[in-house]
Amino acid sequence: MKIFFAIFLAALLAGRAQAQAPAAASAEQTLAYIHAGWDKLTRSATECAALADVKVHGSPVLYVPADAPIPAEAAAAAERCHAQVLALPRRIEKLGDVMPQELPEPGLLYLPNPYVVPGGRFNEMYGWDSFFILLGLEADHHEALAKDIVDNFLYEVEHYGSVLNANRTYYLTRAQPPFLTSMILAVYEDRVSFPATPAGRAEADAWLEHAYAVAEKDYSTWTRPEHRAGATGLARYYDYGSGPVPEMADDDTYYADVIRGLVEHATPAGNAFLVKGSEHPDAAEAARLKITSCDVRASVVCLRAWYGGYRLTADFYKGDRAMRESGFDPSDRFGPYSGATHHYAPVCLNSLLDRYERDLAHMAHLLGKPQDARRWDRLANARAAAMQRYLWRPSEGVFADYDFVHAKPSDYAYISSLYPLWAGVATREQANQMEAKLNLFERPGGLSMSNHDSGLQWDEPYGWAPTNWIAVAGLEALGFHADAARIAEHFDATVDEGFAADGTIREKYNVVQGSAKVAVSAGYTENAIGFGWTNAVYLKCKQIMGETAAIPAAPASPGH
Repeated sequence: MKIFFAIFLAALLAGRAQAQAPAAASAEQTLAYIHAGWDKLTRSATECAALADVKVHGSPVLYVPADAPIPAEAAAAAERCHAQVLALPRRIEKLGDVMPQELPEPGLLYLPNPYVVPGGRFNEMYGWDSFFILLGLEADHHEALAKDIVDNFLYEVEHYGSVLNANRTYYLTRAQPPFLTSMILAVYEDRVSFPATPAGRAEADAWLEHAYAVAEKDYSTWTRPEHRAGATGLARYYDYGSGPVPEMADDDTYYADVIRGLVEHATPAGNAFLVKGSEHPDAAEAARLKITSCDVRASVVCLRAWYGGYRLTADFYKGDRAMRESGFDPSDRFGPYSGATHHYAPVCLNSLLDRYERDLAHMAHLLGKPQDARRWDRLANARAAAMQRYLWRPSEGVFADYDFVHAKPSDYAYISSLYPLWAGVATREQANQMEAKLNLFERPGGLSMSNHDSGLQWDEPYGWAPTNWIAVAGLEALGFHADAARIAEHFDATVDEGFAADGTIREKYNVVQGSAKVAVSAGYTENAIGFGWTNAVYLKCKQIMGETAAIPAAPASPGH
């Protein structure tokens, strides 16, 4: 009887343990989620779901270009969604031509085609997210939707002045990392994007001709005086607005948290971002703060940016805005909370621009424009030479950001140092040295953003899909196949583990633990669900691992 009871109890306990154990990670389940996820993340500017924006308060508004008639479908959507349709006050040629504060309400900027949003609070078409999303759409056989996204960006450049951070009015002052030419070529070179007929080939060539002209205009964003990194011949991130960003209205503790962090962990660099100020300034102090900090009378976000007798300097806000253009918001890469971003020529941006110039040269060759091609090659060669002069650190075997204000390289190890592999800037010898330094970032669950745990989401221990893919693709292109496959496998395994734990895919992962568990101290403390670029990079990593059979042909979305 005792033996029977012991066996019964052991079986009961084993059953309970099995019931309580987390589900095993399964690539098949993750893939099924991704295949079904594109439709859930697809929006149109004329849908009520697209008009919703948790980042700001107010009634929904859809803005259309000043130089274009209000589309009938936009007017119909406004009535259906209880929203306004307003024309922008004037034609936009470049970033900053219309400032967000000029408009009566923040709102969505009209785009003519469907697009894919990242997920969570990010309910609009983002600049650099969309490059990775597009690669995933093509890998998952949604080529028509991929082309729609590129056509939207061409419309955005033509009517809103540049590829924007995203299609909301509060982003009319800044761009995002420049991937437009890579997106154009990804669509043009995909044989499924256009009909496989002589007429289809002619359509593709005409499309490329138009896209080339628009990309040339977008490129001019990065050669404006404000985007130049001093006399280096390189570019920097820069936002044409001032003060705190308006989209932080839903996170009104962020800037106060930054001040608290700077006060509690005082450093000379952090102290330089602080200015004395009261919580409720009178008229005289408000006038002073408008110059030294931000306009407390015009911005509720500015008014709330206070802690312990301190406010943030106007220069910090310039750096904060530039940081958001970089996409890496926030980390300690460019000083505390990256408040000095605009003081640096970054490896990532200049790698992307070198690739952009070489892409334009390639397009010019395809279009029979040899003189244009030579011009773009000269520009790319000049940028590559400047990168070798200012960004390459031969004694350490790495590319590093350059502080052009203080004329010194950064010693902050950051994953963007691997971008020259993807862009084709690194020489073979440099690539060998960089590959030998992968341990700076490689963790059990993929590549970490840095080797510095600041508590911020774009630092250790967090790894993100876009930077993992840039590194993997760069390593693969230069023949480091084993490294590329290993990192791809580890990152996808982390995504699988996260999916097994909660049935979702996230925007970022803890690559030290190999899980989706994050604990961010300031900034976006949540881990958004969706998630567009993670879905895409997961599929692309499967291809690097030689598991293309795991990506079956998925049915096209309705209307595509």
